[in-house]
Amino acid sequence: MGRAYNIAAPASGRILSGGVDSAALYPPKKFFGAARNIEDGGSLTILATALVDTGSRMDEVIFEEFKGTGNMELILDRKMADKRIFPAVNVVASGTRKEEILMGTEELNIVWKLRRVLHALEPQAALELLLEKMKGTKSNVEFLMQIQKTTSGPDDSK
Repeated sequence: MGRAYNIAAPASGRILSGGVDSAALYPPKKFFGAARNIEDGGSLTILATALVDTGSRMDEVIFEEFKGTGNMELILDRKMADKRIFPAVNVVASGTRKEEILMGTEELNIVWKLRRVLHALEPQAALELLLEKMKGTKSNVEFLMQIQKTTSGPDDSK
């Protein structure tokens, strides 16, 4: 959307690095901001994708402009996809912002413990470990309880 507006929008005269006209980013920002501005409450989920690591400075500038506007990031991993490892998700780099308002304290501590374990691994090993642990459980609660029992860390003293 950012690239399309950069091509189609009238020039404002203010060009950012990568050849992005600053006015071209306003309409996409307004669109993505709609998810937070629903009259009378309600909910709107907008799923957006960004292509990065293309070698294009424009893509990087657009990505950086919008990076902070999302509530979560799901980072796909081309190397895993090339190896036919699916879902090709870099679980170490992916995550939800403000997860502390989505979970209780106990659940959050277990999730943080899991993240520390996964962060110590390469992305492929982290995904494989996560998938293996998930296969043996039937619910999120059961999964988190298994993580709590099988990982050691600073939260075990409670």
